[in-house]
Amino acid sequence: MANKSSKSKRSSSVWSLNKVSMWILVAAALLYVVAMILSLVGVNATIVSALQNVAMAVMVVIVSILAWRYVRNKEAVWKVLYVLCLLLVIAGIIVPLCIG
Repeated sequence: MANKSSKSKRSSSVWSLNKVSMWILVAAALLYVVAMILSLVGVNATIVSALQNVAMAVMVVIVSILAWRYVRNKEAVWKVLYVLCLLLVIAGIIVPLCIG
């Protein structure tokens, strides 16, 4: 009986995580649509770029949480790979902002 309860609890938390991921994806899509419309009507490129960066940052946060849940119980090499990839993604977002 305890096994059924833990399985139900686990599937319930996964469902809510999936639900949150879906709504974050919807929000990011809306931000991209607004950025695209603003770009088409000639609004300042800085505002459009900022909206796109916010959408990307939200998605990176969600993906990094899901990735950590995957690697947290694995060997240290997985955790090192996680941190290295996360740092590269963050650098890939920040460096172009500083240069451009």
